[in-house]
Amino acid sequence: MVLHLETITCSLLLLSSLITPHPVELEKGRRRVVHVMEDESGAVIVQTAPGKVVTHRGGTITLPCRYHHEPEDIDLNRIRIKWTKVSDAFQFEDVFVALGQHQKEFGSYRGRVSLERVGSGDASVIIHNITLQDYGRYECEVTNDLEDDTGFVNLDLEGVVFPYYPSSGRYKLNFHQAEEVCREQDAILASHAQLHKAWLEGLDWCNAGWLDDGSVQYPISHPRDQCGRKDSPPGVRNYGYRHKDDERYDAFCFTSNLNGRVYFLKRFKKVNYLEAVKACQRDRAVIAKVGQLYAAWKIQLLDSCEAGWLEDGSIRYPIVNPRNRCGGPESGVRNLGFPDKKFRLYGVYCFHRNTDEHLNQDMSETTSKSSNSSIII
Repeated sequence: MVLHLETITCSLLLLSSLITPHPVELEKGRRRVVHVMEDESGAVIVQTAPGKVVTHRGGTITLPCRYHHEPEDIDLNRIRIKWTKVSDAFQFEDVFVALGQHQKEFGSYRGRVSLERVGSGDASVIIHNITLQDYGRYECEVTNDLEDDTGFVNLDLEGVVFPYYPSSGRYKLNFHQAEEVCREQDAILASHAQLHKAWLEGLDWCNAGWLDDGSVQYPISHPRDQCGRKDSPPGVRNYGYRHKDDERYDAFCFTSNLNGRVYFLKRFKKVNYLEAVKACQRDRAVIAKVGQLYAAWKIQLLDSCEAGWLEDGSIRYPIVNPRNRCGGPESGVRNLGFPDKKFRLYGVYCFHRNTDEHLNQDMSETTSKSSNSSIII
């Protein structure tokens, strides 16, 4: 018997579809199985909230995620819920996983994450004691045997963006050094979204700085010739992605709510840097960091016309209500630079940490020691 070529081709295609019902596609760097045919386990459908959820450092937030099955009669002990943090470079950090009654937290999330469990089909997680590093995008993945679906939730933080350069001068930082100086000042490198929001609120800065995705940008509210031409429109200027090791710029840092209080230490005389550090210690505090002063200005509305030492050796002071004798018509944190630490005399800004933060940290460490059964992730 002679078979036509078309008949053979159709037969092979039909056989292939029966043997391989689960083709594979690549989804943003991850391997995901896409099911053409439903099996008896049923499909999983995940729904997450659009937009973003907003909190502040030290707060508690729920990342919403719900799921349902088609059909609905599914054994809940076979459901695996996994939360992962996804970076802009599509790197994945495990956060939390649950399988039936077993659950496990990972890394810096240990002792801070739990399922909300407000009913069947709820895969939402609660994160306690939010840190600056928690900011970002999270993936909620629900799996029933071979069937799975995912959704995404964006976690945003209330806070403030501030430009930063070290005592060595402007344009001295590669990307990794920029990350480090922000951490040293109680902050993280800002995202483009955070910088754009700061620009909408009036941030105007002529020097380019690193952002957390490796790009270099700067916000201009009042165009001028020395900042990209006077006739160019206002906006966030973008140099694009730069070489993280070889190129040098400033940094744009982001910080959020303080777990404490910044204050200007009242003294009868001004002091040098070393005396300022000791003065805060005698007051049962520490000398404040730049990020802490910005957070106190933005969130706690700290307003002081007194110039004072900060931890990095700079002299600054926060102005909420501008007046002529306090540096001009704009509100902000005034920066007088990095004077000689030994011979120049100023006041000092101190930071007193809330005592309950230590209790929360101790509780978190205790909880993390009692980790639940291990789960295959």
